[in-house]
Amino acid sequence: MKFTMSWLKDHLETTATLEEVLYALTDLGLEVEEVTDPAASLGAFTIARVIEAVQHPDADRLRLCRVEAWPNGPDAPSEEVQVVCGAPNARTGLVGVFAPVGTHVPGTGVDLKPGVIRGQASNGMLCSERELELSDDHDGIIDLPADAPLGVRYIDYAGLNDPVIDIAITPNRPDALGVRGIARDLAARGLGKLKPLAIDPVAGTFPCPIGVEIAPALKEKGCPIFAGRVVRGVKNGPSPDWLQKRLRAIGLRPISALVDITNFFTFDLNRPLHVFDAAKVKGALRIHPAAGGEEFLALDDKTYTLGAGQMAISDDQGVESLAGIMGGAASGCSDGTVDVFIESAYWDPITIAATGRALKINSDARYRFERGVDPAFTLDGLELATRMVMDLCGGVPSEVVVDGAIPDTARSYAFDAGRVASLVGMDIPEADQRATLEALGFTLNGDQASPPSWRPDVLGSADLVEEIARVASLTKLQAQPLPRPQAGVPRAILTPLQLRERAARRALAGLGYNECVTYSFIDADSAALFGGGADATKLQNPISSEMTHLRPDLLPGLLQAAARNQARGVMDLALFEVGAAFNGGEPGEQHVHATAILVGANAGRDPFGSRRAVDLYDAKADAEAVLAAIGAPAKMQITRNLPDWFHPGRAGVMSLGPKLPLALFGEVHPRIIRHYGLKGAVMALTVLVENPPQPKARKTARGALSGNRLQAVERDFAFVLDAGVEAAQVVNAAMGADKALIADVQVFDEFTGDKAAAQLGEGRKSLAIAVRLQPGDKTLTDEEIDAVGAKIVAKVEKATGGSLRG
Repeated sequence: MKFTMSWLKDHLETTATLEEVLYALTDLGLEVEEVTDPAASLGAFTIARVIEAVQHPDADRLRLCRVEAWPNGPDAPSEEVQVVCGAPNARTGLVGVFAPVGTHVPGTGVDLKPGVIRGQASNGMLCSERELELSDDHDGIIDLPADAPLGVRYIDYAGLNDPVIDIAITPNRPDALGVRGIARDLAARGLGKLKPLAIDPVAGTFPCPIGVEIAPALKEKGCPIFAGRVVRGVKNGPSPDWLQKRLRAIGLRPISALVDITNFFTFDLNRPLHVFDAAKVKGALRIHPAAGGEEFLALDDKTYTLGAGQMAISDDQGVESLAGIMGGAASGCSDGTVDVFIESAYWDPITIAATGRALKINSDARYRFERGVDPAFTLDGLELATRMVMDLCGGVPSEVVVDGAIPDTARSYAFDAGRVASLVGMDIPEADQRATLEALGFTLNGDQASPPSWRPDVLGSADLVEEIARVASLTKLQAQPLPRPQAGVPRAILTPLQLRERAARRALAGLGYNECVTYSFIDADSAALFGGGADATKLQNPISSEMTHLRPDLLPGLLQAAARNQARGVMDLALFEVGAAFNGGEPGEQHVHATAILVGANAGRDPFGSRRAVDLYDAKADAEAVLAAIGAPAKMQITRNLPDWFHPGRAGVMSLGPKLPLALFGEVHPRIIRHYGLKGAVMALTVLVENPPQPKARKTARGALSGNRLQAVERDFAFVLDAGVEAAQVVNAAMGADKALIADVQVFDEFTGDKAAAQLGEGRKSLAIAVRLQPGDKTLTDEEIDAVGAKIVAKVEKATGGSLRG
């Protein structure tokens, strides 16, 4: 919402400075986004007189000008400076605009410095309109009347010293979409007095030749009231200079007096209007729901096809306007318009928003009607617009035609002065609270407060408190510590799952990973790659085509982040994220994952040859570290029951039994890597944070160190196996031979290839394991060790079909 300082003062009688107004606006909740202050860019340009202009001795197109300037203001002594000027109209006695040395010229972007041009000193500049960004005219310097006040700032003389303020309006403040609404807030704050708005009804001199009729289906919801009148004999042409300047200042292009008047009322009083060329309207105007399929050419020169139920304004020829959003070109006003029909109506915000969104039309009228304009101002706005049309364009008004009635917005809420202290902690006297509400237009009747018709956002007693607090300024709010419900050390509030999430996040960060926070929404193709993409996880109203589904896994976001980094030359990556993955759209159909990826090398380049490509064992080790950090059991099985986005031969699942997976690790499938355009192999790990069983009893301290005074015994075994037998089968079988004595089993050698085939037979290999036996109560004898070794051999041979290598 843009407006100028002078426009604001049309409604607010104030002596406040620009800085005071800007501070108050933001403090009131009307955040200032931008201020364009001409004094900041043009304040140094003053009116000066050319004492003498003579030909430059060394240039045919340049003139030497002796300029009398007042760089320190008209009350200070004048100074004479020499300026080299190339303008054809530079002459003795000319009164123009002078920029002294040190001035920034906005039209050229140059900071003026003392210079020498063709051997002659030049100190300053005589300016054209283009150099001040007033127009594109640069055929000559600005030539002012001889009686222009010398030494005065040019922006003050030309009426250009009018700052433009741009504020952000939240959806709950439609009243602030008009300059008068903003002035009302500032007056309530105490920055001035709101000027009265005089509404002088215009008496009609003849019956309105154009009737209006609202379809019964729309009177209750859609268009409660529609009013209008004809003004005959208008002369439509350019609007006056003051109106054009005001519209240009806020970024609108002046079109004609009639159209400019409607734009003025839209921004001045938040009262969108529309004008029809009465000669182009055939019959009465009907406000009705569209049947569907009607086409009409709008004022933006685009043809729209209406959907069933969308509100339209039609005459006997067809649709003339899209109600509350945009008028039609067929009945639009032009320079030849003589008779004009002025329309003022109230439109249902939801209906307007739905129609505008469906047809993808954005207009100032839609922006206001869908947020809610003042329904009680419908007829008053028509009277004020009629008066301005007659003042600027002449003409004779008809009587007003109306169908429908102004909707009743009357409501009241309990006013309790003590709630301000209980809700926001501010001590404001009751008299001040009442004065604030009355200044904002509320009506107070005892302990009841009735909001004005222009405040549809006030819907309860708490809203009254909000209005009082924001006008009083929330900056006065003093922070107060909340009382504890009980004395002593506060109890822990994090749930066991939240504690696990924190532990997983810290563990991954400690391992050298960088945390990412990606969107929970991904595109349909990515969701399908990771087992998702069903309708249950599809968003009804996605913010973009790349965010249509809830993510079934955290890997898509991390892989996209890796691709973006690789595109910028970062090839070695360690990224992680802890968050929710979704397998449905209902509560409970989501699970917390801790996912990480490794790309590139494990370390930077060095002279010792320690740099190598990351592999699945890096991912496995990190997954084990995270599981240990969140309290998972140390002993787990590793299986191959993998989702298809992992490489089938270079990945595994850590689990407690066949139905309780704890983590997935390994290399990402090449198909997935190609989809995201990544270079090189990607290792990934996903820890299913919720799956490890919680401890049966919560321990507040670390357990005692458990040592063993007896020496461990290690024995090596080598087995001849089929080449397809996995090492995990051998390890698991050996571990199960004697769970009480066997503490650890490690693979330390594998003999494969042509030599193995020659010695062991085609399709055979040798796998060697080291078994560590840890006695608990006595030293093992040779016989006991041999007995355990026999069990190990028997278990492995039974599980794998292999044999002990001789």
